[in-house]
Amino acid sequence: MSPLDKMWASFVAIGLMVVASLLITYARNKTTGVVRFILSLIAFLMFIPILLYMFVSIM
Repeated sequence: MSPLDKMWASFVAIGLMVVASLLITYARNKTTGVVRFILSLIAFLMFIPILLYMFVSIM
């Protein structure tokens, strides 16, 4: 993988981390019940591609 591809992979991981953090913050502050659970679950499931992009950018 070229260094430029690694840079873009790290940018994607950072962007997904920001989206997941904002989603968790919104879910905990503005919603309740089932909606809160679903938004939190979506945010936590986003960590799978975040980890994959992180490992790709390291290698």
